[in-house]
Amino acid sequence: MKITKITTYIVPPRWLFLKIETDEGIFGWGEPVIEGRAHTVAAAVDELSDYLIGQDPLQIEKHWQAMYRGAFYRGGPILMSAIAGVDQALWDIKGKYHDAPVHQLLGGQVRDRIRVYAWVGGDRPDAIVASAKAAIAGGFKATKMNITEEMQIVDTMATVDQAVERMASLREAVGNKLDIAVDFHGRVHAPMARVLIKALEPYSPFFIEEPVLSEHLEAMAELRKNTHIPIATGERLFSRYDYKRVFTLGAADIVQPDLSHAGGITECKKIADMAEAWDIGLAPHCPLGPIALAACLQVDAVCQNAFIQEQSQGIHYNQSNDLTDYLVDPSVFHYKDGYVDIPQKPGLGIEINEEVVIERAKIGHRWRNPLWKHADGSIAEW
Repeated sequence: MKITKITTYIVPPRWLFLKIETDEGIFGWGEPVIEGRAHTVAAAVDELSDYLIGQDPLQIEKHWQAMYRGAFYRGGPILMSAIAGVDQALWDIKGKYHDAPVHQLLGGQVRDRIRVYAWVGGDRPDAIVASAKAAIAGGFKATKMNITEEMQIVDTMATVDQAVERMASLREAVGNKLDIAVDFHGRVHAPMARVLIKALEPYSPFFIEEPVLSEHLEAMAELRKNTHIPIATGERLFSRYDYKRVFTLGAADIVQPDLSHAGGITECKKIADMAEAWDIGLAPHCPLGPIALAACLQVDAVCQNAFIQEQSQGIHYNQSNDLTDYLVDPSVFHYKDGYVDIPQKPGLGIEINEEVVIERAKIGHRWRNPLWKHADGSIAEW
């Protein structure tokens, strides 16, 4: 069996899909994307196709090493996202070839289902109570929210109070019906992160995500030492080599590799195994599309330390298309009692509606994240 064709589709709301075809008629789907740089990643996939066309798609580890080590300059968001999508599609092909779900080829599942959480609110943390109540009505028992807006490296206590009031109002509205994770989104710098974490502790966040940027893992490790709230990070780390510093510094309790950013199933399974050796939880990052989520669930199925999965149904980014709009059978992502079942069909376990993909690719997108500024005109972290 040989790879004959690789096609990318830029589709709304902000995703990039790819399809790998073979001379035996078996094909696979992947989702290689960095949000806001879909066209750039598509170009990287096209460059990788120079190597991939004509290769046996079943030799996944060989191709992963060739795509990674064959480049003198390696790592980073663009290359690793391109590799991630190719890797997902190759696993999809391999599963279909063996008529088995990917998790069977990875050793077999350790769980039948996994918890999922819903996003509440938006980029700016408003209207969270209404969206949290909607999440409860939709069967979710865990949520995540952005807690703060722009925050200077040293900011006012009024800014801290505003963030705490949001958390307090949500706790008052829903009580303990929801586990509430709080995302600092890398918007907070170390001096204010210390203050904000302490102020939020009485409201028992499920975990705190990216309390500072992942460039500052030393500061994150110090923050972790001084709070009982679990610290999570990883969406902006792209390989096991990036994660090595997380583990050796003791910077996190939970790692969040993104299977569309960090080298796909092959690499993220290795990251998860490294985390297990450090007794660190796994909660893959996935505010993306259905292929990315299906890939995450294959890894969740086989990793003992996986405990919850992000998903994008109803997320504020999905204005023109939602998570299941590109699926032939949306019920594969049916959420019940705060869980989703591990897919059991061959490959990634989903069937993409290619006609819809082709039609929506005619519209495409040029999604960009907002550019925020502080009151003094300087650039703020989004």
